[in-house]
Amino acid sequence: IGFGGYPSFPPIMAAARLRIPSCVHDQNAVMGRANRALAKWADAVASSFPELMGLPPEARSKLTITGNPVRDIALREKAAPYPAFDRFNLLVFGGSQGAQFFGEFMPKVFAAMTAEERAGIRLTQQVRAENMEAVSAAYKAMGLDCELAPFFMDMPKRIAAAHLVVCRSGASTIAELGVIGRPAVMVPLPHALDNDQLRNAESFAAAGAGWAHPQAPLEPKSFAQFLTSLRSQQGQLQQAAAAALGHGKPDAARRLADLAEKLAGKQTS
Repeated sequence: IGFGGYPSFPPIMAAARLRIPSCVHDQNAVMGRANRALAKWADAVASSFPELMGLPPEARSKLTITGNPVRDIALREKAAPYPAFDRFNLLVFGGSQGAQFFGEFMPKVFAAMTAEERAGIRLTQQVRAENMEAVSAAYKAMGLDCELAPFFMDMPKRIAAAHLVVCRSGASTIAELGVIGRPAVMVPLPHALDNDQLRNAESFAAAGAGWAHPQAPLEPKSFAQFLTSLRSQQGQLQQAAAAALGHGKPDAARRLADLAEKLAGKQTS
């Protein structure tokens, strides 16, 4: 089984030549270049998303929707009850580039809110170490209730505690949001080679589980207004949380294992 990228290419091609059953798995909503080339040689194609863009027509009959396996610590938060609205728990995180962007952008967003609009928000945000002092000082000056850290070891628990997540839209992030069942405002990583994060975000949003906001046109004041409006729509947030669960595949590892066993049975039969 190949999971994309150049390391998968020689083994899958060798398997095809030796008539050993093989499979490629793509974690994103748009097929990576290696998997796209290998799909016609592999016996099966596994996808994390209900629609896989870039799948060659001759490989469509090989497609199985397995989902993207998630970590055990995420599975422990599977379908966690949606929190009560005694305060508004907002979680903001991203990878290295995402944390950098959100560390610069979100203080401007909160600054564009009135004190009344910021009241009752409990913010948890991943902030790069080199930006921590500036971000912390900005939030302190606003009186914003927040917890900041360069990295959270218990991120699935924090996702489960959130009413709304603001994040990038990498495949693992989308998978964990779906397993736990939380709505997200996604700001895809720009300039990606195949626009994979944008396609992931569009799939999650199309399911009713979130909202995709490309980074380039984002403006702090309009984003502040969007978050403030969304915060007041508790019913819509709860519906989006339920839609996220519908998009998720908590049994993805079992589905992929079943496909592997089916292929192995083909070899031994």
